[in-house]
This record gives sequence, C-alpha cells and structure tokens, in this order.
Amino acid sequence: MARPSAAQRQLDEHVTRLRGCTLCPKMHRPAVSGGPVWSRVITVGQAPGTKEPVLGRPFAWTAGKTLFGWFERACGITEAEFRASIYMAAVCRCFPGKNAAGGDRVPDSQEIATCSTWLEAEIALLRPTLVIPIGKLAIEQFMAPDKLTEIIGKKQQVTYHGHRFDLVPLPHPSGASPWHRMEPGRTLLTQALELIIRHPAWPRKV
Repeated sequence: MARPSAAQRQLDEHVTRLRGCTLCPKMHRPAVSGGPVWSRVITVGQAPGTKEPVLGRPFAWTAGKTLFGWFERACGITEAEFRASIYMAAVCRCFPGKNAAGGDRVPDSQEIATCSTWLEAEIALLRPTLVIPIGKLAIEQFMAPDKLTEIIGKKQQVTYHGHRFDLVPLPHPSGASPWHRMEPGRTLLTQALELIIRHPAWPRKV
C-alpha cells in the first residue's frame, strides 16, 4: 500500500524509541520489534522469548516456524514476505524472564499497561483494518476472555482506543500447546486463516 512519507518517518521514529525502551525494570532488554513496516494489518503476539532479543525479530524461533508455516500453507506467503508486509507488534516487547518453575514469566498487569502505549500509538498511526492477536494474552487485550473454541475461526469488529477494525484471533503456535494440532482446534485454525487471507487488507501475491 502507498505510505505517506511523513507518516513513515513517524513510524521509523516510533520503532527507534521502542527499541530503546527501559520503562519496566523486571523486563530483559532490548525490546523486540518487527521494524517500521507500513501496513494495514497488525499482528499482536504475547511477548518475546529468549531467542527473539538475540536475533532481533519477533517469532524468531520454534513458535515462529509454526506460525509462518500456517500462512505459507494457507496462501503461499513466505516468512520473508510476511515480515516485509505485515506490522508485527506484541502485548509486551521485552522478554519477561523466567518464573520459579523455569518457564517464561507472564508479564504483570503494570507491565502490560505500560507497554500498551506502544500498541496504542501504532494503531493510531497505521490505522489498521485487520488486527490478528496471537495467543490468549494478546486476544484478551481486545475482547473479554473466553474459550478458544468460541473465539478462533471468527471475525468481529472491535473498537480499541477509538479505532475500529476487524479482529481475527489465532491460537498461540507454541509447541507446548496441542490445541491447534487436534480437533476442533485444527479446523477452527483453518477457518481463521481463511478469514485472514480473504480480508481486503491482506497483501496479495502478484
């Protein structure tokens, strides 16, 4: 899509500030960004893992391979094409660290609230017509908590800080979760991907 040069400069500056964020003391820096991609489609992940800050991009490891595999099978878009045409955001942009049991720590409510200002600014600037939250934590930023079976495979319009857009949630592509590999999750995931790739804002391969 055509991008206004002044707005693109604003997005460039936004991403530069984001990558330098130090607001949350318990978070492990640096903040992770998918870069200043001008798009009417935004994905919203949960939070980076240990690999993403090192590799410098969202969904850089196992979950990313699954996520990009879903889209390549659904419409032929490669990971490189996806990253170049979709703005990739997240609920929290820094790795939260580990919890006492050794798993990734869930960001606390204050960290989520603090980091939400980045997403608010991105939606105000990009004015997306399609937002794709990935995983329960991301989905709950836009709608009331519910069972995945009641959410995945459906499109709805939501208003977020005054901006209205279509929302098509996806399950988290974690290898630890079997939800998207068994029924009804597998069928609902296919339905969600179809809604996404048929959306007018989705990039078409030439």
